[in-house]
Amino acid sequence: MPEVVERLRAAGCVFAEDEARLLAEAAGTPAELEAMLARREAGLPLEQIVGWAEFAGVRIHLAAGVFVPRPRSEFLFDCALQLARARSARDEPLVVDLCCGSGALGAALLAALEDVELHAADIDPVAVRCARANLEDTRATVHEGDLFDALPAWLQGRVDLLVANVPYVPSADLRTLPREAREHEPRRALDGGSDGLRILARLSASATSWLAPGGSLLAECSDAQAAAAAEILSTDGLAPGIARESELGTCVISGTRPPP
Repeated sequence: MPEVVERLRAAGCVFAEDEARLLAEAAGTPAELEAMLARREAGLPLEQIVGWAEFAGVRIHLAAGVFVPRPRSEFLFDCALQLARARSARDEPLVVDLCCGSGALGAALLAALEDVELHAADIDPVAVRCARANLEDTRATVHEGDLFDALPAWLQGRVDLLVANVPYVPSADLRTLPREAREHEPRRALDGGSDGLRILARLSASATSWLAPGGSLLAECSDAQAAAAAEILSTDGLAPGIARESELGTCVISGTRPPP
């Protein structure tokens, strides 16, 4: 194990001891450990190598090439859970998770809520397969397609809560991301266009017709983007809100369809 720790440190892994333990637990034989260690030294995300990530207390299955859920996105989960619980006090909420990736947000919401109907969707077929593995045998349906195009038409005007961990890194900033993200996660799960808000703007433009009266859209963005994101939602007829979490260094933008 000390040799594994030293090799991980040499590869630039900050939490080498923790990573060595996880690799050793995941490997069935010394040969498997060596193969996993070599992949980590080559820059692959640890979570893709061991095949899982923990998100909001739920173990999420991950496949190679699928976006790794970040701890900072647990703030988006917390905000979504609060709204879903408020809605569930009246009836069973209908929740949609767009840009779902591995299905981490949806899986965490299902684990925390007794009564909820969930639909998740992603444009990436590899992510969709991963999400279906994480959401099988649950109260969820996973769809493949581009944003709202993936959803069945009967959901239109009925969605109580729309959560979307949209890509929001400005294109020019992708080169500053850690190597493991740049090289081993899908670019379209990271690239938010020139200002980082391209996908959010597309989402916002159609959200009003899919949300139920009083329903809300929630998405993650950077603090620097929050004001511009709120303006996008407001222009599209949604009442905007901004929530910040300084410890995780993240921001959640919300837009609510006004009641009739």
